[in-house]
Amino acid sequence: MLRSTLPLHRVTAKNKEAWRKEASKKKVRILGRAVLVKSDVLDLGDFHSSLLDGAQKLLDKDDGICFHLVSATLPDPSKGNRGWVGRPAHLQEMVVTNKSTAAGESVFTVTFDSDESQGIPGAVIVRNSHRSEFLLKTLTIDSVPGKRTVVFVANSWIYPNDDRVFFANDTYLPSKMPAPLVQYRRNELINLQGDGTEREYKEHDRVYRYDYYNDLGEPGRGEMYARPILGGSQELPYPRRGRTGRGPTKTDPRSESRIPQYKVMNIYVPRDERIGHLKLSDFLGYSLKAITDAVLPIIRTYVDSTPKEFDSFQDIYDLYDGLLKLPINQHSKELKNKIPLHFIKSVLPSVGDDFLNLPLPHVIKSDEEFAREMLAGMNPVCIRRLTEFPVKSTLDPSVYGDQSSTITEDQIQQNLEGLTVTQAMESNRLFILDHHDNFMPFLDRINKLEGNFIYASRTLLFLKADGTLKPLAIELSLPHPDGLQHGAESRVYVPADERVDGQIWQLAKAYACVNDSAWHQLISHWLNTHAVMEPFVIATNRQLSVVHPVHKLLSPHYRDTMNINAMARTVLINAGGLFELTVFPGKYALEMSSVVYKKWKLTEQGLPDDLVKRGMAVRDPSSPYGIRLLLKDYPYAVDGLAIWWAIQQWVKEYLGIYYPNDCVLQADKELKEWWKEVREVGHGDLKDEDWWPKMETVEELAKTCITIIWVASALHASVNFGQYQYAGYLPNRPTVSRQKMPVPGTEEYTQLERGDEEADRVFIHTISQYLQSILGLTLIQTLSKHSSDEVYLGQRDTPEWTSDAKALELFERFGTQLVEIEERITAMNKDPALKNRNGPVNMPYMLLYPNTSDLTGDRACGLTGMGIPNSVSI
Repeated sequence: MLRSTLPLHRVTAKNKEAWRKEASKKKVRILGRAVLVKSDVLDLGDFHSSLLDGAQKLLDKDDGICFHLVSATLPDPSKGNRGWVGRPAHLQEMVVTNKSTAAGESVFTVTFDSDESQGIPGAVIVRNSHRSEFLLKTLTIDSVPGKRTVVFVANSWIYPNDDRVFFANDTYLPSKMPAPLVQYRRNELINLQGDGTEREYKEHDRVYRYDYYNDLGEPGRGEMYARPILGGSQELPYPRRGRTGRGPTKTDPRSESRIPQYKVMNIYVPRDERIGHLKLSDFLGYSLKAITDAVLPIIRTYVDSTPKEFDSFQDIYDLYDGLLKLPINQHSKELKNKIPLHFIKSVLPSVGDDFLNLPLPHVIKSDEEFAREMLAGMNPVCIRRLTEFPVKSTLDPSVYGDQSSTITEDQIQQNLEGLTVTQAMESNRLFILDHHDNFMPFLDRINKLEGNFIYASRTLLFLKADGTLKPLAIELSLPHPDGLQHGAESRVYVPADERVDGQIWQLAKAYACVNDSAWHQLISHWLNTHAVMEPFVIATNRQLSVVHPVHKLLSPHYRDTMNINAMARTVLINAGGLFELTVFPGKYALEMSSVVYKKWKLTEQGLPDDLVKRGMAVRDPSSPYGIRLLLKDYPYAVDGLAIWWAIQQWVKEYLGIYYPNDCVLQADKELKEWWKEVREVGHGDLKDEDWWPKMETVEELAKTCITIIWVASALHASVNFGQYQYAGYLPNRPTVSRQKMPVPGTEEYTQLERGDEEADRVFIHTISQYLQSILGLTLIQTLSKHSSDEVYLGQRDTPEWTSDAKALELFERFGTQLVEIEERITAMNKDPALKNRNGPVNMPYMLLYPNTSDLTGDRACGLTGMGIPNSVSI
């Protein structure tokens, strides 16, 4: 630390002039580099020319950008002992143009004339007098006396006539913050919390506040578009979402007014949650805008002039590889008025003048593949070990009657390899995919929706000697015709290969897949990753300073989450949105997820706890993971546990730098407020549950942070990026069923008896509707893509994210461990003894392959089916 000959405690208003005179004798020149991105560079046009056009304007000192360094070691008595503010410095000659064309960056020099006595800078004030906003990524200053280099990581938009404060990349607990910077730290959190004024937030706002999910419906359009408010009640609890400040609807003061779907990119999120149009979620936003605003009307026009049903499997095949011809020339004017045609064609790859060129996925289901995907597919988080037979229901018998399973031992005995049911259970070889209780309470209402006929399903499976699963029986149930209180009306189907029985079995698997598809999108994907993470994003930004070690740890795992969730509320999960159009629960989808959220527990979201809860593992202190898998060849769990362990090692060692003991944690005021707000506001409908960690020990903090990182990265990757691979061929994984299971005496059953094309038509007409299919495929293709600027687990978008050498060393070790996991996954996928890793379709399980070792070329983006991004960003 630099010291003046005049002691700091003697600096007063009276001798300040003397102080300045003394300081002026010790001038130093500090060189800096500012990395900026102009707002127009982030448009979808010509990056290079846009940058050059704006470069000279950025250098205009009278109408430009100004920097003031703030001392971390010298207080200014005239400003309440805040850090001394240095002289202004402006951008100078441009050193590098288009340093990164992918990011549209430009690097400028900044020269600071400082006083040696001002000590080490700990913050910088940035003022934008330019006419438009810009993105400041970093400011790096060299040759700082007493400290070689200081880096300020901003990654923030700065609007005209706005003063912003950014801290150096040092890490401080609240009690360790240099005194001259304490008030700056407090003020920044106050700015992010907002002043509580009820107003509609604008693009430039950075306010983080909470709200209910009261913006999904449009009650003014009638009952069809009315949706219940989620959150704020015990009947329909829900995680909180980010507040937009929009006013209420005219017809319902409790419901927030909505923006039109074509303005999906304009929905408010705090400005820095939307870095730029090159980011994945913004690309997704334009993609969704293209689908809803242009593609959907064209598809509807096309469907109006052609049959609305598939009549053969060939009709379905014709959707792929450019075989479906939807001419866009005749619609070019309409498209260009809404979205640039070149962008639509980049979102939906084209063949000539036709678009919707969907690649044909490789997965074609057999019984073995049907079962394998419960362990290594797009929803490998629901299967559980069977511990009672017959299976009992958890539904309240006073309301729903007897909902116990009707599957008997006689129906499955012949496929148990000589074991009894009891022996099979005791040897951990019986498993179940049970969606019966999930859907039964909603079936009456769902089956009254146009184009729907759904069953509640239970699928029983047996672990064979070779380590693979085979289905034993599928039970399909409906509410009793005399009323729910009388229980269920169920039928059991067992595997068959020939004639009508074989066709019926294929339909039974399709109905089971319909249940699992809806649960996957609604719960495994939306609720358990997207929705539950948003309160953590909001609370972290409101209560933890950017220099707090926990903020630095978690912030990469929040990237774009609020942004994609806001877009989802606009076009995906809203009334009449893409989700309701393509998945069977329709208008009841989000209400169903609210019922499930009642039982959500943060402490069960970590992988080891989840596996134990589902009976897929048992506690084992001798294992490095603390648990032992009961089904050895379970690719999701095997790869996931390796990822979990690496995250655990990284987080515990990182937190150990700043929290050497529990007393230090208990004295952390920001951390207390963060946890209080997460529990009592963000997840406030569950605040009285006794399972919440008290957050009084370092162990509790570590477990919580590990769980947050796991959910945001690996869990989300495992349920998102395989969607097109596994569900892109419609018959493999349908999302809707539209008619009852054929029974003897019906026309459909007769068609099954005739076989061939007529039997195929019964199957196809049960699961697939033309418009739904095209729209659903287009959507999951978009959602399954990685962007070219994705930031993966073990990476940071800014290498200088901290100045702490120990933290950087630990993070590098974390990345090395992830590369080792990649090598292990590659080796396991080549092991013929591990049959569940490839399956009969010979598609290796790669959804938990970190993808850190090679991020260049085509492998890094698009439909890769691999890679773990840091955050829930799509």
